[in-house]
Amino acid sequence: MLHNVYLYGGQVTSWKNAHGEELLFVSSKASFRPPRAIRGGIPICFPQLKSTGSLEQYGFARNRIWSIDLDPPPSPSDISHKAYVDLILTHSEEDMKIWPHSEVRVEGLETLDYLDNLKNGERFTEQEDAITFESEVDKVYLSTPTKIAILDHERKRTFELRKDGLPDAVVWNPWDKKAKSMADFGDNEYMHMLCVEAACVEEPITLKPGEEWKGRQEISAVPSSYCSEQLDPLRLLLRG
Repeated sequence: MLHNVYLYGGQVTSWKNAHGEELLFVSSKASFRPPRAIRGGIPICFPQLKSTGSLEQYGFARNRIWSIDLDPPPSPSDISHKAYVDLILTHSEEDMKIWPHSEVRVEGLETLDYLDNLKNGERFTEQEDAITFESEVDKVYLSTPTKIAILDHERKRTFELRKDGLPDAVVWNPWDKKAKSMADFGDNEYMHMLCVEAACVEEPITLKPGEEWKGRQEISAVPSSYCSEQLDPLRLLLRG
């Protein structure tokens, strides 16, 4: 198999079989330089498809120059008759202005019920595979596991939160508008923080005279890469 991959757009433009037959279409009039995206091949449409969001049609990833990952995760053991390349798209200040986002996600709270404080504490069930952040979040997740993973892609590290006696978990980030309205919070500091804390909200603990209650929260940080087995959320959450 023969392949062509352009750093412009991180786009595959050619895929030929053993007989040299081209299996992908690329227009004879395609442009291979900014500002137009390459017409054909396998484009990466991110962070939106067509005009479903506020950005340019199909997002900006296919109009940016990607780079080759010089420290890629290990390749699969069986790579015969296969080709691999690890590309990275690093956001610019311009990208952050038009699409403010976070490269952090929270694992371990999938399918759980939560109280949404942005909707008067109404109860919902989490539908996402992982919690990511593109707007203000203020939720209380109920009956959570004793271990929660916070994945920081940009700095290639994972925070592991372990807890006992605290069944719930608060997840909060004010995002841009709320941050600007807070006197004791920097306008752009929402991009550098995330609140994930153990809590007991749904069923308050009541102690009788002489009774005791213990609660514990432990946080550890480990270097890792999201693409590596080190940062496999399932491995992390199931690890003893």
